[in-house]
Amino acid sequence: MSHDGWPPHFGARVLVLGGIRSGKSEYAESLLSGARSVRYLATALADGGDPAFADRVAAHRERRPQSWITVETYGDPAALVTALGQAAPDDMLIVDDLGGWVVNLLDRADAQVHVSRLAAAVAGCPARVVLVSPEVGLSVVPPSEAGVRFADLMGLTNQAVAAACDAVALVVAGHPVWLTTADGTTSGPGFAGPAVTAAGSEPADLAVPGAVVGGAVTAAGSAAATTAGAPIAVTLPAAVIPSPEVLTPSAAAPKPTAALTESTQALPIVATGLVIQQNMDLPIPDSDARDAARDHLNLLDVPGSGLGRLAEIVLFAAGAQGRAVPLPWQQPRMLLLHGTHDGDVAAGQTPHGAALLAAQARRGEGPIGLLAAEYGVSLQIVDTATAEAIEHTPAAELDTVEGLLRYGWQLADEAADSGVDLLMLGSCGAGAEAAAAAVVSAVTGAEVPGLLSRVVSADGTVDDAAWMLRCAAVCDAMHRVRGRVLAAKEMLTELGGPDLAVAAGVILGATARRTPVLLDGPVGVAAGLIARDLGSQSRLWCALADTGRHPTTVLAADVLGLTPLTDLNAGLGEGTGALLALPLLRSALTLAASLPALPPLLDEPPAHLQEPEDEPDDATDPAVSRADDTSIVD
Repeated sequence: MSHDGWPPHFGARVLVLGGIRSGKSEYAESLLSGARSVRYLATALADGGDPAFADRVAAHRERRPQSWITVETYGDPAALVTALGQAAPDDMLIVDDLGGWVVNLLDRADAQVHVSRLAAAVAGCPARVVLVSPEVGLSVVPPSEAGVRFADLMGLTNQAVAAACDAVALVVAGHPVWLTTADGTTSGPGFAGPAVTAAGSEPADLAVPGAVVGGAVTAAGSAAATTAGAPIAVTLPAAVIPSPEVLTPSAAAPKPTAALTESTQALPIVATGLVIQQNMDLPIPDSDARDAARDHLNLLDVPGSGLGRLAEIVLFAAGAQGRAVPLPWQQPRMLLLHGTHDGDVAAGQTPHGAALLAAQARRGEGPIGLLAAEYGVSLQIVDTATAEAIEHTPAAELDTVEGLLRYGWQLADEAADSGVDLLMLGSCGAGAEAAAAAVVSAVTGAEVPGLLSRVVSADGTVDDAAWMLRCAAVCDAMHRVRGRVLAAKEMLTELGGPDLAVAAGVILGATARRTPVLLDGPVGVAAGLIARDLGSQSRLWCALADTGRHPTTVLAADVLGLTPLTDLNAGLGEGTGALLALPLLRSALTLAASLPALPPLLDEPPAHLQEPEDEPDDATDPAVSRADDTSIVD
């Protein structure tokens, strides 16, 4: 235990699950028993007309210490998110429980958006927080339409919040079973955490035949406990971080729109212990394989200029795969960043409009959803926290940025572990384009008006007023940081915000896992500049599908040394350029691997084409003459 009673292996965020009357609330409160002051974020209405429930709430209040402060968050789903976001690093919070919070979402069309925001708030909360939530499989849920909706939404919320937490416990009959812990240990069958007594204390040892109970986790990741016989040691498996759902194209779907049917969850930060800092030592592509691929292309039996500019993608893939003849990408994944930016950087856009774009992609609709389904690209929507208005204040806190960088790295890790061989970055967040322009302006010194493209409204008209508001907001942000040399993390803190931090982390993580990244818009290239300043090798793993002729993308790509592979000038949203280019790039790799090669050049003609040697002349060859003479003598 630490000096405040908080076990160090819990991390900063703990989720306590359990069924009705399982003791989950009591156990969650016991985790904070050593804290001097706790803010109790209550999600249920105490006097909602149910006397039995009111009695239970009263019992909860009587059990809590007098020093605890109760904050009512019932009715407005955003109230809990706001309370988590306003917490200070030295605060202690308990949320009891998420079931009451979910009830407020049942009749809302934007329920999943609120779940995403809650997960992001939990992930970015600087305080120590314990969240209590009902495990719907162990609770009574009426078999009505509302009951089914509650169970579905409760399950989605638990999964999203669990992924945002450092440790997760399941309480059964007052006994917690730790599913994950921050120090990399998990409890599986036969392992139980300390039981909670009525007073909330933790017995040191319980003798249960044939099971390891109450084991203390050692630094090596083993658990020792007393059983019916002698003490034994059990090696605990490494903690498994729950992976968010990914939209995967269905091979049996007859139409592209039917290929993506499952919704995604919020993708929160998960503490991994990774330290992302300047001058990271990351791998570089295989230059020998790239040179060999160039030689192979030169030998292809094709007329004229061969593959032309598409040869560059073959060389790029060869260096990434370490193969002279690279293979076409089989398992690409699109990470679609959905993060809103407050203030006038989002002039002409609305958070609702951006949310609709993300919702379309989730349903397999819209440009990104349709193209991802058509080309067999798994789609992962990454909902991030809202960035502050950069014209007045930093976009995010430094702790939040560092956590989101680690989270982006983890997304790349999870993709590589699942067999993904190409990552693509897209963005649909309101204000993200102007925030990216601010980053590029700070890095390159370019004038802001030259980096912002025209704002076109939904009806196709050019909105000059919105463009001027964006320009003024970015200029004010640049004035706010004028005279300061911003390091990469400070750039994200002051100007970029959460979505760009995740994107930069994805690029760094993909570099570490030798996985190429395909970019095609302002957010991607701005994140590429940030990633380059943290690990310069990362730019070598990025390719640019298309600039869309966006001034921010054009300038940043030039600084990164990226040459666009196509020039489509499409305006369908960031990420669609990469999807549109994908079949063309795959075709180039297929041709490079399948076309016949010219025969190798020979130092001399083959034997059957060489001139035969002259036959010796019998009249002049002494050897022949001597042989003839001998035969005559004989």
